[in-house]
Amino acid sequence: MKAIDWDAMMEIYMQSLEKGTVTFQTECPTYEEWDAAHCKECRYVYELDGKVVGYTMIAPTSKREAYRGVVELSIFVDEKYLRQGIGRQMLTKLCVETEKRGYWTLYSAIFSVNEASIELHKRCGFRVIGYRDRIAKDRFGKWQNTTIMERRKEESE
Repeated sequence: MKAIDWDAMMEIYMQSLEKGTVTFQTECPTYEEWDAAHCKECRYVYELDGKVVGYTMIAPTSKREAYRGVVELSIFVDEKYLRQGIGRQMLTKLCVETEKRGYWTLYSAIFSVNEASIELHKRCGFRVIGYRDRIAKDRFGKWQNTTIMERRKEESE
């Protein structure tokens, strides 16, 4: 992922904002805000014919040293390219690359109505560790539940 990919990434992110079932955010951040909130490594875009059609990245869950190996992931795919295996390829790569860099837990909070994302995570070795009922309202003012999932590196028992 490079800064030059930002415009294409934000087009995909805007789709998620408009859906209202992927993120509680209501506005796109600036590149500077986004860059500051995410880890500098393990940022990937998926390109088809030179066009960015998906991206994934990680963000720290805590600034405390004890949690340096625990990160929250985000994954977005252009709605025109859903159900083509792109999400699975990106999430698989993210799992491999984060383990190489010493991260031991990938965490994801997914809108419970987003069954496709929950299934994708399960296929990539994630397990459900909990639920948060009516945790926040989506952009349409409707309460949403989230399903909390994680994937742990095997030797981090």
